[in-house]
Amino acid sequence: MVSIFNLDGVEHHVRTCIPEVELVPAGKPFYCLSSEDLRNTHCCYSDFCNKIDLRVPSGHPKEPEHPSMWGPVELVGIIAGPVFLLFLIIIIVFLVINYHQRVYHNRQRLDMEDPSCEMCLSKDKTLQDLVYDLSTSGSGSDNGTWTQLWLVSDYHEHGSLFDYLNRYTVTIEGMIKLALSAASGLAHLHMEIVGTQGKPGIAHRDLKSKNILVKKNGMCAIADLGLAVRHDAVTDTIDIAPNQRVGTKRYMAPEVLDETINMKHFDSFKCADIYALGLVYWEIARRCNSGGVHEEYQLPYYDLVPSDPSIEEMRKVVCDQKLRPNIPNWWQSYEALRVMGKMMRECWYANGAARLTALRIKKTLSQLSVQEDVKI
Repeated sequence: MVSIFNLDGVEHHVRTCIPEVELVPAGKPFYCLSSEDLRNTHCCYSDFCNKIDLRVPSGHPKEPEHPSMWGPVELVGIIAGPVFLLFLIIIIVFLVINYHQRVYHNRQRLDMEDPSCEMCLSKDKTLQDLVYDLSTSGSGSDNGTWTQLWLVSDYHEHGSLFDYLNRYTVTIEGMIKLALSAASGLAHLHMEIVGTQGKPGIAHRDLKSKNILVKKNGMCAIADLGLAVRHDAVTDTIDIAPNQRVGTKRYMAPEVLDETINMKHFDSFKCADIYALGLVYWEIARRCNSGGVHEEYQLPYYDLVPSDPSIEEMRKVVCDQKLRPNIPNWWQSYEALRVMGKMMRECWYANGAARLTALRIKKTLSQLSVQEDVKI
């Protein structure tokens, strides 16, 4: 037998003969076993066979090999994880694009029925072009000169209430601010103020979400008085301009649709405004985010008439069938929405004289703003 081992850096060589009786177990005796990196042993069975030189072991045992931390399941997870994440991102991108396309097409559909835009600024027109178009359509005189009257108002970056509700949902506080400021504006219009700085009573006659602007502070400003009528309290007459335009059919009160409105009575026009205000409140309340619940923006009667309804179609729904926009039951769970729903119903009475006044609505919403701690 020849054996070599490394002990503390010192090589030790052993060459010896072992009696046959000590070679146990037979076939693989203990004396002939080697230990990798510690002892190298060789046994032979002929004379002088132990003169061979063996490789000197390092003297340091090898670190045990650890099995791979990644089994088949882990490897599949490592590969499938990024693939799934990429697939999820693609789905999200697709859904976002699809949502914006639906919003765009919905806006296009809703814009079809707006008859109030007599002259719009298209994408291939500049503001100078629009000014020129307006300047060539004034009122003429005998000497060939033209007079063009301009009404300049503040710029409100949120645009109309219609645009605002299409883009955003509103909180309960935001809903109250919009509703209260709209009621305050309408109450101011309807009210006659006596004095040198006074004003006559005015009825709007085309109140809708597209004719209400939203200020930067979340308050409303009533716009587009092109169809408005003034009441002369001294003579008790109404100044109705010779205008071929009619109001937006979707927002027409029952008495306007069936032509039973008393055109000589100023209060009749104020009552018609209140009916339209109730529809605007319905548009606002639908977009109120309460408890994580809100609904998509829709125009009043969206589920009952086509996108551009005729007067006859509106009369059938509003006057004959006496239908009104649906007020969801879950609104009863929130005091602010419950109050809004109650006011809407009281704005939609078939009998105009039974409807709330703008001042009464303003007072109710003022009380609600105090209860809900709304800062206005």
